[in-house]
Amino acid sequence: MAKNADELVFLPLGGSGEIGMNLNLFGFGPEHDRKWIIVDLGVTFGDLATPGVEIIMPDTQFIEGHKDNLLGIVLTHAHEDHMGALARLWPRLECPVYATPFTMYLVKDRLSEVGLLDQVELHEMPLKSRFQLGPFDLEFVTLTHSIPEPNGLAIRTPAGLIMHTGDWKIDQNPQLGEPIDEGALARIREEGVLAMICDSTNCMSPGRAGSEGDVRKELIKLVGEYEGRGVAVASFASNVARLESVMMAAKENERSVCLVGRSMHRMVGAARSVGLLSKVPATIGEDEAQNMPKGHVLYLCTGSQGEGRAALSKIANGERRSVKFHKDDVVIFSSKVIPGNEKTIFRLQNTLADEGVEIVTEKDRAIHVSGHPYQDELKQMYEWIKPHISVPVHGERRHLITHAALAKKWGVKHSMHPHNGDMIKLSKKGAEIIDLVPNGRLHEDGNRIVSASDEGIRLRRKLAYAGHISVSLVYNAKGKIISGPEPRISGFPEGKNGVYLDELLDAVADEAEFAFRKISTKARQDEDTVEERIRSKVKKLVRDRTNKRAIVEVTAHRV
Repeated sequence: MAKNADELVFLPLGGSGEIGMNLNLFGFGPEHDRKWIIVDLGVTFGDLATPGVEIIMPDTQFIEGHKDNLLGIVLTHAHEDHMGALARLWPRLECPVYATPFTMYLVKDRLSEVGLLDQVELHEMPLKSRFQLGPFDLEFVTLTHSIPEPNGLAIRTPAGLIMHTGDWKIDQNPQLGEPIDEGALARIREEGVLAMICDSTNCMSPGRAGSEGDVRKELIKLVGEYEGRGVAVASFASNVARLESVMMAAKENERSVCLVGRSMHRMVGAARSVGLLSKVPATIGEDEAQNMPKGHVLYLCTGSQGEGRAALSKIANGERRSVKFHKDDVVIFSSKVIPGNEKTIFRLQNTLADEGVEIVTEKDRAIHVSGHPYQDELKQMYEWIKPHISVPVHGERRHLITHAALAKKWGVKHSMHPHNGDMIKLSKKGAEIIDLVPNGRLHEDGNRIVSASDEGIRLRRKLAYAGHISVSLVYNAKGKIISGPEPRISGFPEGKNGVYLDELLDAVADEAEFAFRKISTKARQDEDTVEERIRSKVKKLVRDRTNKRAIVEVTAHRV
């Protein structure tokens, strides 16, 4: 092929090898002048390995270097792992944004919070709409998922058609919105699909995910079993069909719904703005709910994953003035345990149980179904689309590898399991990695966005695991100690009556003084040399005594 020939490439920068933080690039044209679109721009959440960091985003360094050829950001749906980084990273990209009405409502809300609403070129697109961005002819395809308006994208280019599924499942009774648009999928298949970029989340699970319709019936029945008792339901706020099911359960059992949690109010507002939730009564406020008999109220709360700042944890810890749980109340977790959240969820549930609150989870009753396809649904999608190439995304390595193998088993000629940063050329010959571009993670640290490799983040992570020791020392030009050595220690156990810590402080002070006296008179003229010699000796002492590689800082000042 000629050096400057047009090429169609797919480039994941987030979401391949992990669940969450999705960022996918599609490029078309010659290498020196390739046009790009971004599909989804999401976040994932910090954990104990990232102390002080709650929001993590994909590194956009590569596409920032090509933003003159960046035609737009297209959002498939409004989950945080697909659109949560938009307001944070848009200033680095500065391009138009395209989304359907429900997603756009939340995009505007987020942009308004950070003062960017008037700066971003926004295009609210009708469901099933088709539009052109340079060489890309894009069509929103209605699918089903656990949030309103989930869209696949049919991406037509001069080099072939790509079906990008986004997040999806097959639910013939989704409760809100339309079922999967099988007619559109059949039409796309007839055109011939070069490649399908497809959700892998549940590819290791046989069977089908289940229907929201069945969950609704079970919730109505379950709430009815607690007549006269206080009832709260925790669920993902973004699953508006589930929220409606909870509201229907309340209505059928003569309870009023009180929303608790900021994101619950935000999602309900977004849903009502596009005509959803019209079958259920208006909700009531916390003050009104507080003055009603508890058997007449149902609290619908955020915090099903045990998040410390979410509504349910605050109620459990007595931090919510107008909402209290009491003995014999019931909390229903209409959600799953997301891997990695087990400790926070079980801690929350144990706190509730300690107060005599009854806990009901999806392990006890059929009150949750996944929003992602199981194997039977995946197979059906491959039968609908019949792609030439399968490129699994939205999964950890084991998910992608399993999905690629299944695709081959189901008759797909070419399949691969990409890593973030793999630039993949898509053609009739198959899928070929032609480049590896910079990729990684960005951390929202307070009000700044920094690289995951930032020295401050690295040091804080080390501090969390190993503690910190500082030593200060003042000496005169003749080499005589005027003040110190004065050690300070953070992050080490104190021991009974602080004896352990006192002994360590004394040992550090003695070692620092001994190290200083071993330094020659000439070398003491250089403060940097003094600091490094003392630091080295103190670090070794601490490692020998505590088996920890603590951060050690020494400040020596010559007067």
